[in-house]
Amino acid sequence: MESLRKNLGNFFKRTDWLTLFLCMIASAFGAILVHSATIYTLTEDQVISRDTQTMIIAIVLGIVISIIISLIDYELIIKIWPIIAGVALLLMISLFFFGVGPDARSDAKTWLKITDSFYFQPSELVKIAFVVTFSVHIELIADDIDKLANIGFLTLHALIYVGLVVFTGDIGSALVFVIIYIGMMFVANVRLRYFAIGFLAVIAMIPIVWTKIFSEIQKERFLALFFPESYGDVIYQQDYCIKAIGSGGLFGHGLFKGTFTQNGIVPESRNDMILSVVGEELGFVGCLGLLVLFTVIIFRIIHNGRRSKDNPGTMICYGIAFMLLSQIIINIGMCLQLLPVIGITLPFMSAGGSSTLSVYVALGLVMSIYRQSIELEPENFTVTGISTPYSDYKNK
Repeated sequence: MESLRKNLGNFFKRTDWLTLFLCMIASAFGAILVHSATIYTLTEDQVISRDTQTMIIAIVLGIVISIIISLIDYELIIKIWPIIAGVALLLMISLFFFGVGPDARSDAKTWLKITDSFYFQPSELVKIAFVVTFSVHIELIADDIDKLANIGFLTLHALIYVGLVVFTGDIGSALVFVIIYIGMMFVANVRLRYFAIGFLAVIAMIPIVWTKIFSEIQKERFLALFFPESYGDVIYQQDYCIKAIGSGGLFGHGLFKGTFTQNGIVPESRNDMILSVVGEELGFVGCLGLLVLFTVIIFRIIHNGRRSKDNPGTMICYGIAFMLLSQIIINIGMCLQLLPVIGITLPFMSAGGSSTLSVYVALGLVMSIYRQSIELEPENFTVTGISTPYSDYKNK
């Protein structure tokens, strides 16, 4: 009994309850917003929509998964990086054979159809796989990271993931991968001249990307930002999203009382355009509060990374922070008509089981790193006993 009490005490002391609690608040807020955005679709016998049900299930399941992952020593996860990389690549390759796209993008293959009502987006989990494998790669060459050959191999590592995502038609997720790559390279103290060279290479590639990779609808979404009068049917979604946000003023019209939201005027208001619901019904104050919550969560993840006992743990936390930050910036940019619509959800807020579960998988890794950074007596809840320190693995 004394041993059980001690193990439970260590479990509670070593669990990052603050980060988990912040993410649960964000998810609860997101579920309420999705419910508000889908009330107008309910029939008389429905209490909540299928989207809201899916999100609630994903949140509950995600919390459980995050706690389970937090109990696994992340050094064991790092040690099986080849398996993680292999599964991630197989998931992306499977899309070329079994993938389906959204209604507006029949040419895309971004989802795997599991059942008639359940679809899974592999790129959401593959982002986390990339963060893990890239962290290991950086650690393995840490002493010589500025050598040109090593920079080339790191770039090739990222391009494999980016290329697979691009060719499934998911430009938005590809951009997230690129931002994660740039951010992690910066944190790894790669010399600035390589970033300058990379920037010039990207500029040189623009004509090829525009003519060979972008579909017609993707081109139109870019052009609509500069020539909205010529692409009214393309810019419609963003135009009404801005109107909905602007109509909320300082404090909004009140939850479940937005005219745009409750009449389904903004397309995808439960998903990519969820910010329109925040702006219209909760106003500028609601949007500001949401941004503050996001900022605290991201800084908390970075804080956990900075106190990690080794570099891979630090890099994983930074990679996850860049993943969330890039999605937040891109989604808000889409909603404010500063960026084209490229199908990026707002973390914790947008409807969708894949994105919600993936965020909590990432959170589980962050919590595992936190747990291993707390110096307490060993307890039976982790699997440290069957793993070897990463430093030992690296030196083998």
